[in-house]
Amino acid sequence: MVTSPSEKRFDALMPSEMALACESAGAAKAGRDALALVVLGLLAGAFVALGAIFMTIVVTGAGDLPWGVGRLLAGLVFSLGLILVIVGGAELFTGDSLMIVACASRRISLPALLRAWVLVYAGNIVGAMGTAVLVFLAGQHGFDDGEVGRTALSIAMSKVALATVPLFFLSVLCNVLVCLAVWMSFGARSIADKVLVIVPPIAAFVAAGFEHSIANLYFLPYALMIKAWAGPDFWTAIGQDGAAYAGLTISGAAHNIVVATVGNLVGGSLMVGAVYWFVYLRNRD
Repeated sequence: MVTSPSEKRFDALMPSEMALACESAGAAKAGRDALALVVLGLLAGAFVALGAIFMTIVVTGAGDLPWGVGRLLAGLVFSLGLILVIVGGAELFTGDSLMIVACASRRISLPALLRAWVLVYAGNIVGAMGTAVLVFLAGQHGFDDGEVGRTALSIAMSKVALATVPLFFLSVLCNVLVCLAVWMSFGARSIADKVLVIVPPIAAFVAAGFEHSIANLYFLPYALMIKAWAGPDFWTAIGQDGAAYAGLTISGAAHNIVVATVGNLVGGSLMVGAVYWFVYLRNRD
């Protein structure tokens, strides 16, 4: 059937329809039982950790590349994490910031929203940190004569060195991009569409040095395990010892994760979810 110019549209959902899809998805998430939310959160934490592992491996030895090109490469491979979450089906705390749309539309109550966030976040912690334990036990930090471990330690050190204010705003900006990726995935009609809309925003936030709380639940514990329990052969191979990473502490890691979590929540819920609700859904009967 031939359509008139006024009837032409993208094959994907339009933004107003994406808003409705986001609202319905938020209501469905809140309606899941507690165990399902925790398990789906665990999967998402592990999926994001897999993206972080991929990134750590790929950037090891990439120091000869121009700085920006190396950052872009890191972001492209890290996007594996959100692709697995969206396509594979899991619940990621940062993406679930968009549940604020369902709450603002009164499809779910505030206690139901907070319940879902807490359960998903708990699952994300277990998934990300559990993956860090498995990777450490696998001895991956010793790959390439310890260079993979050195890269992991360097990534973690750059994160714990961030002061509170810049860390907060780096986290806000991070989840703006993450939630835009999730938002656009609501409009996708195929798996290929979903992958295509996910990769650019995720690559952008990694390249720009923004902070993702769930990714940091892998990066920081993994580096702390290397610092505490890597054998003498590892330190000999990289020509350093644990004293070179004195700034990498449990308290520093906790500070990063807490601030990043708050910043992510603000960026995703207020700067993406609330804005789109205001534009497309506030005037509905």
